[in-house]
Amino acid sequence: MDTVPPDIEHQRPPATTDDTVRALGKLTEALETVEQARGFLYGFHRLTGAADLALGEAVDLLRNAGHAELADSIEHDLVGRNVIEGRWTFQIVEDYDANYYRTFHDAEMQAREQLVEGRRHLYEAEMKEQRRSHGTRHHESRPNE
Repeated sequence: MDTVPPDIEHQRPPATTDDTVRALGKLTEALETVEQARGFLYGFHRLTGAADLALGEAVDLLRNAGHAELADSIEHDLVGRNVIEGRWTFQIVEDYDANYYRTFHDAEMQAREQLVEGRRHLYEAEMKEQRRSHGTRHHESRPNE
């Protein structure tokens, strides 16, 4: 049986209830979902930018192949076009970060600071202690020090 407990940052403070740990675990789960959505949004931003640059190259190739009228039409209507009214993707990302992501992130952090001294992943740390095979290699509570 292991005698090494989880590090103090992954132990609940005294008097912290199971309900509080569960609630904070669910709040963190929600934040992690927002983090993933944010990653998809940045992926959308990057892919849309790459598509616009490739579109510019396609227009040049069409023009060089003797299709100037078609190239001009595509360039005029599509190259550099807003993806939603008045916005390129960088503006969508900035708005999401400023008005949703930061607020969500700050609320999760504030809840942890207020309820468990800022400790992170207490729900997962306790789940690890329940699920791991104590005393078995590769099931240690934390890295060897």
